[in-house]
Amino acid sequence: MYDAKVLVERVMDLVTKFGLKLIMALIVLVVGVKITKWAAKKISEAKSLSALDGGIIKFIANAVKVCLYAIVLISVAGILGIPYASFVAVLGSAGIAIGLALQGSLSNIAAVLLILLIKPFKVGDYVEATGIAGTVTDIGFFSTAITTLDNKVVHYPNSALSNTCITNYSQMDKRRVDLDFNVSYKTDIDKAKQVIYDVAANHELTLKDPEPFVRLSKHDTSAIVFTLRVWCETANYWNVYFDMLEGVKKALDSNGIEIPYSKLDVNIIK
Repeated sequence: MYDAKVLVERVMDLVTKFGLKLIMALIVLVVGVKITKWAAKKISEAKSLSALDGGIIKFIANAVKVCLYAIVLISVAGILGIPYASFVAVLGSAGIAIGLALQGSLSNIAAVLLILLIKPFKVGDYVEATGIAGTVTDIGFFSTAITTLDNKVVHYPNSALSNTCITNYSQMDKRRVDLDFNVSYKTDIDKAKQVIYDVAANHELTLKDPEPFVRLSKHDTSAIVFTLRVWCETANYWNVYFDMLEGVKKALDSNGIEIPYSKLDVNIIK
């Protein structure tokens, strides 16, 4: 009876001690997770970092979050009585195994560092890569999200983006709109040039310096071709593009200038 009583007391003692450790570990885990999320949020909203690119700020916040989570896990392991050396050794071994299994993912992390440092694009830029164009909406650890004009989200692996040709349409503050207009061979060249020039020069969104360029550029099969080159702010590119198409067509019509279409003359010999 005495032995059984001692055994019960020892078991209760162990349960009590382990229970307290478990409760402390849970408290540290919950508090640590909340502090980690709070710290990451504060970094993302820090005014002192506002001068940095949004992608870099997000990367710093995620890196801090990963480090703090690691500290929380090590602290929890210590409270539960797991030796730090053994725990770190296990983490190291797991890290090596995961690293070998996720070589492609690690290359994406390395690639995002290059993207954030070299800055070929940033969140909000309109870019084109591998034939797909859209606005960069997110630069993550493993992939970059690009939203197309028809609202499809394309996720590019960062390693692929860092090794391909990228066209950034938003990096410069000015862009040039290039358009060609066909008119009849019977058209007065100087009149056509002036009509097209006036449409471009009088538009409120086009730049006056450099001034619009209009020249006869080609003798086509059934028409002569005038090339219009006009500069505008990058944000106004598509408005100017479509306004030029509509405005020049209306101006040519109102001035009696014919826009030809393909014709086929058939001569019948009896």
